[in-house]
Amino acid sequence: MIIVSFCVFDRENYVTLAASLIGVTSLIFNAKGNPFGRLLMILFSLLYGLISLSFAYYGEMITYLGMSMPMSVFALITWRRNPYQGNRAEVEVNTVDPKEIVQMLLITVAVTVLFYFILSWFHTANIVPSTISVTTSFLAVYLTFRRSPYFALAYAANDVVLIVLWSLASVVEPKYISIVVCFAAFLVNDVYGYFSWMWMKKRQTALL
Repeated sequence: MIIVSFCVFDRENYVTLAASLIGVTSLIFNAKGNPFGRLLMILFSLLYGLISLSFAYYGEMITYLGMSMPMSVFALITWRRNPYQGNRAEVEVNTVDPKEIVQMLLITVAVTVLFYFILSWFHTANIVPSTISVTTSFLAVYLTFRRSPYFALAYAANDVVLIVLWSLASVVEPKYISIVVCFAAFLVNDVYGYFSWMWMKKRQTALL
């Protein structure tokens, strides 16, 4: 689907194609709790940041290069340090307690407000969905770092925002339709990832 949309709507920007394929592959590994998915996400964040720069989506560029990519590095380290029963291909699922959830939400609000003013200063295109994308991205990378199954739902919410964001860009430049298709594929994979992690958590808990 991604390759077909690239051939139909783009045909030129191979960075977009590479980012899409790397991103989808990353989600497949992430859904299984495999740390290799985090390594691929680091590469995806770099490429996606460059793509965002091309359409003046500075929020996306800053979010992925300044937040998602570094947090993916930390998540990779955390996942590697917490294998399930010594299996390096599967991370041990973690539970985030209510107190930490409250702290996370307060930090998320602060990050959202801060980024709104930063994006305003940069005259970012489509600032409202861009700001919401920062919110969902922060929640996603935080929950990923904490090895919570709910990271997949946060990423799914982010996918919806990005589908809207790049649909708006596609009105100006039809070649960006391939990115819309990319995030639609991400959405499907992230929903699957959530159920996969919940099943993984149930299995790991049952074996304790």
